[in-house]
Amino acid sequence: MEIILKKDVQNLGFKDDVVTVKNGYGRNYLIPQGFAVLATPSAKKVLAENLKQKAHKEQKLIDDAKTIAEALKNLEIKIVAKAGGEKLFGSVTNTNIVEALQANGHTIDRKYVTSGIVKRLGKYNATVRLHREVVVELPYEIVAEQA
Repeated sequence: MEIILKKDVQNLGFKDDVVTVKNGYGRNYLIPQGFAVLATPSAKKVLAENLKQKAHKEQKLIDDAKTIAEALKNLEIKIVAKAGGEKLFGSVTNTNIVEALQANGHTIDRKYVTSGIVKRLGKYNATVRLHREVVVELPYEIVAEQA
């Protein structure tokens, strides 16, 4: 079943992508939730026209995302956490990275940051998706809290 995505769907595609999914997934989840519509010939024509009109606006968004990406690459993020030796009491997740970015003046939604769950001190990398075409590797370091 071919569908046109109305919103970004994780592990499937981005808004306005035409993707093929299994019938049940499309009919029972994506379409009723408002994430997609059937890709009929008329819907594809409408999509093509909309994409033409959005091309210029899209380029400005990409340029803005690249500017933010350059600023993020130059950041040195240190996350302070309680630790016993090398092991953390608890863990560091995407939420902690987003809070550190907000402290540095960058507002990024948590769902666009991918780092995994970290339970040890050290240097790590997180992936930040600013746009479908702009993805940046964000280095960060976890340091022990001083008593």
